[in-house]
Amino acid sequence: MSTARIALADNAAGERYEIRVDDEPAGFLQYRLRPGSIELEHTEIDEEFEGRGLGSRLISFALDDARDRGLTVLPFCPFVNDYIRRHRQYVALVPSDRRQDFEL
Repeated sequence: MSTARIALADNAAGERYEIRVDDEPAGFLQYRLRPGSIELEHTEIDEEFEGRGLGSRLISFALDDARDRGLTVLPFCPFVNDYIRRHRQYVALVPSDRRQDFEL
């Protein structure tokens, strides 16, 4: 049994993070860059790839990238917001004056 190759990338031109499985597009996280921040707007995993934890991998990749770039995060996507609630190490990326807006 072979292991699937998973690749994550920032498609800056498309304003989205993308995840591929064995070179096939599997999903994306749409974003909008603002000065000093990134708005995470919509996450989508293709139906055939659901249930493999790819959405979580994609979101953690995006959040780690935002942290590495020194960006604050506005998690407008409900899936991203829920992920941050369950992985408290990312709450600090959301500006303290906006956390209540996202119930964090």
